[in-house]
Amino acid sequence: MARHDGRKPAQLRSVSFIRRFTRFAPGSVLIKCGHTHVLCTAMWQKGVPAWREGRGSGWLTAEYDMLPGSTPDRRFRNRMKVDGRTQEIQRLIGRSLRAIVDLDMLGENSILIDCDVLQADGGTRTAGITGAYIAVYDAIQHALREGFIEHSPLRDQIAAISVGRSGGRILLDLDYAEDSTAEVDFNVVMTGSGRFVEVQGTGEGATFSPDELTRMLDLASRGIKRLFRVQKEALADK
Repeated sequence: MARHDGRKPAQLRSVSFIRRFTRFAPGSVLIKCGHTHVLCTAMWQKGVPAWREGRGSGWLTAEYDMLPGSTPDRRFRNRMKVDGRTQEIQRLIGRSLRAIVDLDMLGENSILIDCDVLQADGGTRTAGITGAYIAVYDAIQHALREGFIEHSPLRDQIAAISVGRSGGRILLDLDYAEDSTAEVDFNVVMTGSGRFVEVQGTGEGATFSPDELTRMLDLASRGIKRLFRVQKEALADK
């Protein structure tokens, strides 16, 4: 049986990347996953946080936010205090990208990632990770051209996807309607070499069996491999 948007259970939403979406960031991309649109930028900054000074190694960190008009009801900006959900998501994005960047090759310099949700329909954190990879790739290419660094610190590719059980069916790439009613919800982050970086999963008032866990991870892995192909196609366009 088809899903409410016509997709099959193992089908991704349409995914596209618009690189160089903004003028000033050396790495910028608008990622569209169905109706979820996230602007990802990556910028260089000389120096590292104080706790990393003197090591000769760099740093990579991320910030995430949802813009006021990204949801049907206007969201308040995180001006005075970052809420717990936002903190958790931006830490996830930073951890994920650090898994594939050799920080020692940056010298004492930092890469700053910003993921701003322009329109939300589920999967904003996974779209942020998948898009941030493109932004970081382009920022690194810029740094190589400018002689800012001598060798690329990128060690692998990375992408992320959601998977879950909604309406008793295991589904890939849940949109908001599916995610908000899911009995089980997972976010899976993987490298191009097939290694898991993070698996976030929970039962929402329900439980899941070992067999369902295996099926969900297998479905997520297959979905992420498709995302890798789309990333490569986008990067092939010079």
